[in-house]
Amino acid sequence: MFQKQDSSDEYIRLPLPKKNKGEMFAISDRLMGASRMIVICGDGKSRMARIPGKMKRKARVRAGDLLIIQPWEIQDEKADVRYRYTRTQSRILSKRRLLPEEIDVF
Repeated sequence: MFQKQDSSDEYIRLPLPKKNKGEMFAISDRLMGASRMIVICGDGKSRMARIPGKMKRKARVRAGDLLIIQPWEIQDEKADVRYRYTRTQSRILSKRRLLPEEIDVF
């Protein structure tokens, strides 16, 4: 969970996307209902993401929230939500320049 930043000896106490599992940053764009939403991903693509059952009641996702998503292996245009950042956490990641420029709106 704790990841070391490359440029300094400072630890980041926020979960970051695991590149080896295919996870990436995304911003929720439009809520569709039934635990589904349209997200804009760090690679520039727009995908339909769903909130899995174990996260459904814990994390309330709104439009404009920063997320970690994992695209499906079968259909690249769909994804699962893995984590939702709070506004404060999003600002910290933006200030440390850990977000891709395509979705850095904080």
